[in-house]
Amino acid sequence: MNESANTEATYLAPRHAHLPFDCSGAAVRAQCRHLATVVTVSGAVDTNNVDQVSEHAKRFMLPDKPFVLDLSGVDTFAPHSVRLLYSIDAACNAAGLEWAVVASQAVSLTLLVTHEEATFPTAESMHEALNFFADATTARRRLLLPLLNKTA
Repeated sequence: MNESANTEATYLAPRHAHLPFDCSGAAVRAQCRHLATVVTVSGAVDTNNVDQVSEHAKRFMLPDKPFVLDLSGVDTFAPHSVRLLYSIDAACNAAGLEWAVVASQAVSLTLLVTHEEATFPTAESMHEALNFFADATTARRRLLLPLLNKTA
């Protein structure tokens, strides 16, 4: 490829492409939505990449923004991978963030086998998780409205 074609290709390429991070068999992608930050993981999460996936996911936690860990695209989730959920739970608790995990069948089965199914805030779908955060925001606003209407 000549110099001008290479420059043209670079110019036409999107500057802010949301490519997933490759974590040795798992792909991690983040998206900031209106109601929450969503980190989507797909592929296999196992002993070889669980720490790497965890670190990438935690990088996208934003102050005062609920966090959703979407594992619906995970097809392999080793029992050792439950560490990922404990790590996210600890980080969200430390930051004072609400969070939820959307589990695939593989993740749900692993949580059931390890007896951890009731330990983490789970949602059946991304829609359900986002609705939960929308309802929580509405409830907080209702609590604040009477305070805002009072005069000093």
